[in-house]
Amino acid sequence: MFTRFAAGALAAASISTLAVAAEAGTKRPVRWVSGGAVWTTKASSFAKFFNDGEITDRALEAGLNNSGWTADEIQEGMSKSYDVDLVGVSRFLYSADGVKFLDDQTRSYFPYWQKKKTAVVALRSAIILDAADGEISSAGIMRQLPVDFRLNDNGVSDGAQNVCKDGLSGDQATSLLSWYVFLPACVQANQILPAEPVRTAPVRGLW
Repeated sequence: MFTRFAAGALAAASISTLAVAAEAGTKRPVRWVSGGAVWTTKASSFAKFFNDGEITDRALEAGLNNSGWTADEIQEGMSKSYDVDLVGVSRFLYSADGVKFLDDQTRSYFPYWQKKKTAVVALRSAIILDAADGEISSAGIMRQLPVDFRLNDNGVSDGAQNVCKDGLSGDQATSLLSWYVFLPACVQANQILPAEPVRTAPVRGLW
């Protein structure tokens, strides 16, 4: 039976399998790679933006400008929490469909050093660790990333993400920050919850 303990143990094991020194809470959650140039947005810059809306990082400002949304919409969307069941989330992310989902969701955004090789493991561990308290959010998942992540736009990857939301177009359908906004809702919708127990009517006596 998949339990909360098992879910937590698997998340910890996922981190330990990464081929780099890793722990939840990287200080550099987004490294924007374009050609041979790299710009880094630190976790502290994101935290300041989430907390009070202040933008202190040029790369973050560019990411917001190219997100297809206003800065206020991204701030609100990435700060929004969604109720989840830890076991249900873990069941989904360890299923065949979940692995396919994680691979699809790391199209151009993946670990800086190991790239796609450890993308599924790294994103899965971040989501599960954030779900431990029964809630997930974009900001929370980002805080739990075990290693630096890069948004790769250098020929190998085109810098576009597969945003998990129908009906979007342009930058809203491909930008990193738009992807982050809709990721937790997509995980919530796909979690595999235990079946509700069947309630049987009490047997009535003959007298």
